[in-house]
Order: sequence, then structure tokens, then C-alpha cells
Amino acid sequence: MVGPALLVAVALLVLLIGLAYGGGANERPIGDPGALVRFGLPIAKLFVNLGAAVTLGAIVLALFALSPKKDEYNRALDIAASGAAVYTVAAGATGFFTFLNVTGTAITFDDQFGAKLGLFFSDVELGQAWLATTLIAATLTVLCFAVRGQILMVFVGVLALVSFVPMAQQGHAAGTAGHDAAVTSLGLHVVFAAIWLGGLVTIVLIRKTLESGRLVAVISRYSSLALVAFIVVAVSGYASAELRIGSLDRLLTPYGVLVLGKVAVLIAIGLFGAAQRNWLIKKMQSSQKVISGYFWWIVVAELGFMGVASGLAAALARTATPVPEELAVTPTAAELLTGEPLPPELTFARYFTSWDIDLIWLLVTAFGIFFYLAGVVRLKRRGDRWPIHRTIFWVAGLLVLFYLTNGGIAAYQDYLFSVHMLGHMGLTMVVPVLLVPGAPVTLAMRAVEKREDGSRGPREWILLAVHSKFGTVLANPLVAALLFAGSLWIFYYSPLLRWAMTDHIGHEWMIVHFVLTGYLFVQSLIGVDPVPYRLSYPLRLLLLLATMAAHAFFGLAIMSNVGLFLADWFGAMGRTWGPPPMVDQQIGGGIAWSLGELPTIALAITVAIQWSRSDTREQKRHDRNADRTDDAELREYNEQLARMAARD
Repeated sequence: MVGPALLVAVALLVLLIGLAYGGGANERPIGDPGALVRFGLPIAKLFVNLGAAVTLGAIVLALFALSPKKDEYNRALDIAASGAAVYTVAAGATGFFTFLNVTGTAITFDDQFGAKLGLFFSDVELGQAWLATTLIAATLTVLCFAVRGQILMVFVGVLALVSFVPMAQQGHAAGTAGHDAAVTSLGLHVVFAAIWLGGLVTIVLIRKTLESGRLVAVISRYSSLALVAFIVVAVSGYASAELRIGSLDRLLTPYGVLVLGKVAVLIAIGLFGAAQRNWLIKKMQSSQKVISGYFWWIVVAELGFMGVASGLAAALARTATPVPEELAVTPTAAELLTGEPLPPELTFARYFTSWDIDLIWLLVTAFGIFFYLAGVVRLKRRGDRWPIHRTIFWVAGLLVLFYLTNGGIAAYQDYLFSVHMLGHMGLTMVVPVLLVPGAPVTLAMRAVEKREDGSRGPREWILLAVHSKFGTVLANPLVAALLFAGSLWIFYYSPLLRWAMTDHIGHEWMIVHFVLTGYLFVQSLIGVDPVPYRLSYPLRLLLLLATMAAHAFFGLAIMSNVGLFLADWFGAMGRTWGPPPMVDQQIGGGIAWSLGELPTIALAITVAIQWSRSDTREQKRHDRNADRTDDAELREYNEQLARMAARD
């Protein structure tokens, strides 16, 4: 318990110092809520962060590093439940202090105070966010005690991730230019910092349940998670600082100095943890008893540094940023709708020179390329062969995905329906056509080590997903085709389109959905990875033609539509350049009808080539069998014909 206690003590001390330096707890000249609220709110928020970190970190560690056959697994889930309990109480207290801070209401015990408090949590967006966080945290507390199965714990982990969404949507830069980037960077930052911190706290608390030899395995797996978390925390932290500080001359402001302090601590933790654990793990494998004690002192010291980072993070949340957090005095229509100024006129060159960085997909594509290449290198080192064309297809697919989510199309898709449709066609048709030939599941099965201790690593989770009943249903060619074609109509002729355009979470869902549905459809046609069921080649061509006919009809329907999709969005941007909204929508329908057919031709050609190669392989198999048996089948057939002739 020394490590967690040191973490909390250091975090509280640094928080108080940060509040004093940054002015986060200074008395307000007007409507001051009192010292209890000024200090109670950041302290409660600190415990929200710590409780959420322990909850998520313990769940992730249990799912990816611990064996359910051992006591370590149940102990980790007990820790997750305890963290969720702290999370619940702290979130409730934060919501209450937030109410007092926003309204300036003094605490009383009359009906009027209760009515104001109820109104805050039921009708005010900020109050609703903290109420939702508290309720989710309470649900997590119960589920972490009641649920022990690994598969069900995956859904509990997803719920823990969902609990971070309201927190990510708050904070600095909410409602200003750069809102989506701020939400993304803050969300990634708090989630992966939680996995990093919570996982280490969990290892300290379950140390007595780790049997001889288990510590090295668990620490090695945690180190892999911690390395990924460190990279994401560093990149997202830089993005957040860029948005909230703006320029180098503002680094000497109180907010900038606190950011510099946090950066220094995070770098120290990363270098310190990576160097020491990598060295100690090797030493512990040969002389565990000698090195083990030294290792735990290193971990305690690392938790102390994490306490500093946690305290600085909580202090930064209450410190004013140097960048103003309001819209322009006279915002344009585009600024009111998107939170961003209207970009300059779209030209062909700006498709390749304009950027709107989405940190989620930048990291997804970067990690996707890195881990794929790492798998190929591992196969090569042990003497196995991996076709170079598969690597080229995979890397090209992820680079196209990066461009579609971060390049010129992403920068203009909010303003032009045609650009939005161009991006949609790329996500659902071009990216999957490139990714599927990469055969990532086959590579993972060959490159990732198999677990023997009952725990589930990446290989086991991938196999479970592929062979699950749900995965089997999705992989069915008819289901995949229905999802691919049917989701087009449902998306554009339902409120989903509005959600995807007006809400950042809806936009991210849209990208995931269309890439996955396209991937499942292409996988059913030309995939190399194993699937439960495949159609014959003639039926694949028929399914492709039928699906693409429905796709073309969808494009024609948009072209002939007399109404404007989201007229209060695409028709209200105040553009003075580009085609009128209705003409632009017709162009978008033409893109769906015409450009969507190009990948269809590529798929049809690929299916035909695979069909031809399959026939060739079958003929070669028959030839080899004839050589081995000296044409026994042919001689038997001729003898049968001779007997029939003699009988006649």
C-alpha cells in the first residue's frame, strides 16, 4: 500500500501547489462560491481521475495480462470495483461542487436549494454530464463485483471507456474553435493515462497473489501496454497544449509553466520506466529474489512521479488558459454550425495541402502500420516468408485511411456534401479493397505468440472474435452484403446523418462503421483470412453485381432527390464559393454512382483471377494425383466403360 498512498499524497500536495501558482483556487471578485468549493472541486476532480484510472487500468490488465484461473484475476477485479466506488463518490461530489461553483448558490437545507440542484442535474448540460458519469461509475462498481467472466468483462471495460466521454467533452476549448480536436486529444489523454497509471497501481496491489515466475510475465505484458499508453499520452498532450497555449511566447504564463512541468514529469516517467523495467525484467528472469525487492522500490518511485503528473493535471483543469475560450464577437454561420471559420475556396491543390488532423485516426494508422511491419519482421527473423504484396496493400490502405480522415477531404467535408460523399466512398470501398489483401488476421496468427497460462493476449482475442457466433454472422457473405448496401440508405435517410455531421462522436462512429462494413463485404469476396463460410466464385460475382446495382441505384436516388439533405447544415454555411447546395448534392450523388463503380471493377477482376487460379490449382492437384497413382482413376473409368460395353 506504500505506492498507492504515496501516489495520493504527492498528487494532493502538487495539486495545492499548482492551484496556488496558477490561481485556480483564487477568490473571485464577483460570485465567489467560497473556499470550500474553490478547493473542494479540484480535489474531488483529482479523485475522479484516480478512481477512473484504477477502474479502467485494472480491467484492462485483467483482460490482457492476467489469468482467470489464478487469484490474481479476481483480485484485480476487486481492485477495479474499489476504484469504481471511489470514482462514484468523487464524481457525485464533483457534480455537487460544480453546481455550487457555476450558480454561486450557498448551501442551505430548504426546498429552494433542492429545486435548483435538481434543475441543474436534469436540465443543464454540465449537470447532466456529471450525473451520467456518477451513474455509470455506480454501475461499474456493481458490475466489477458481480461479473467475472472475461467476455462479459469486455463489455464492462467498454462501459468504463464510455464513462470518460462526458469528461472529455468538458474542459478548456469547449465550444470554441478547435472543439473537436480538443475533445479528441483530451479523451485520448485521460483514457491512456488511466490505463498506464491504473495498471501499475493494480500490479502493486496484487503483488502478493503473483506466484513465483508470474511477476516477470505480468510486468512484460504491462510494459507493452504502458509503452503504447506513453506514446498516446505524449502525442495527445502535445496536441492539447498546442490548442490551449497557441504560441511559444505563452509558455511563460502560469498555465504554460504548469504544462512544461507536466511534460518534464511525463518524459521522466517514460524514460525511467522503460529503461528500468526493460533492464530489470531480464535480470529478474535469472535472479528474481535479488532483483525483486529493488524492482518494487522502482515502481513506488514511479508512482510518486505519476502522483506529480496527476496533481499537475488536476491543477491545469482549474487554471485559465492563455488562449481565449470564446467565439468571435460576430461569428459567421459556419462558425456557429461547426465551431470553425469557413475555409477558403476548395481547389484541386487544396485537396492535398489542406489538413484537419484527427488524432484518433493518425494514431490508429500509425500503430496499424507499425505492428503489421513488426509482425512481418518477426516472421522474417525466424525464417518464414510473407508475401511483399500483402505488406504493400496494407500500408497503402492505412495511408489512404489517414488521408481521408486527416487530409483535404476531412477539411472540407463539413461544408460540401460532394466532398463528404467522396470521403464516404473512399472509406467504404477504397480502403477495404486495399486492407483486405493484407490478411492481418493470418499475419497475427503466425506472428503473435500463443498464451499458455489461460490469459488472453492479442492472438487469443482475435481468434475469439473471428470464431464467435456474432463474428460468424457478420462474416456471412449475405449479411455482409446487406450491411454494406443497406447501411447506405439507413444512414442518409435517417437521423444518423445529422448525428454524424453535428456531433464529433457521431462522426467517429461513421468512419468506423463504413470502414468495417466495407471490410466485411470485401473480405467475403476476395479475403485471404479464414472465414466460416465462403460462396463459390460464380455466386460471389452475382452477389457483387447485385450489391453494386443497389449501390448505383442509391447514387441515382440522391441525384434525383428534390430536397436537400440537412438543409439547415449544408444549406446554411454561408458559402460564397463552390456550387450551390442543391447542385453540390447532385454532384455527390454522381460520385456515389460513378466513382463507386471503379472499386467494383477491381473486385470483379480480382474474383475472376482468384477463380482462374483456383481452377488451375485444382487441375494441378488432379495431375499430381494422377502421377502418384499412375492414372488409376482414368484406368478405372475406362474399365467401367468397357464393362458397360461388354454387357450391352
